[in-house]
Amino acid sequence: MNGTNLLKFHKKHLSDLTSYTFAVIITKYNNDWVMVRHRNRSTWELPAGHVEEGESVVEAANRELFEETGAIDYSLKKISSYQGMHKGRIVYGMLFFANVKEFGPLPESEIAEKKIFSAIPEDLTYPQIQPQLISFYLKD
Repeated sequence: MNGTNLLKFHKKHLSDLTSYTFAVIITKYNNDWVMVRHRNRSTWELPAGHVEEGESVVEAANRELFEETGAIDYSLKKISSYQGMHKGRIVYGMLFFANVKEFGPLPESEIAEKKIFSAIPEDLTYPQIQPQLISFYLKD
């Protein structure tokens, strides 16, 4: 993993559910991108979060998608496992794709707003990581 490729994608999914740290969800609504803004930031990010203890990565993806976007009717698909560095150690995440048909109200959380974009915004929260995830999804 060099400076331009901070993530390494894996064709095989990890079998140990506790091995995943993150679930990241590429989210679309009517073919547009769904991004969220954390209440303490002015930048945009993909819906995502940590896998909680005792939770599978799929359960985490479903929970995070609802908590961060209010999505109530959607399909969810695994795209790829990936590895990267977080706080000085190697961690694994799962990249998902969600096609949202319906949103409910945005639940109370750290997310201030969700927004629909026709193109990925330039002001990303994680500009070294999110473009790699999106690029991998677009190639898949």
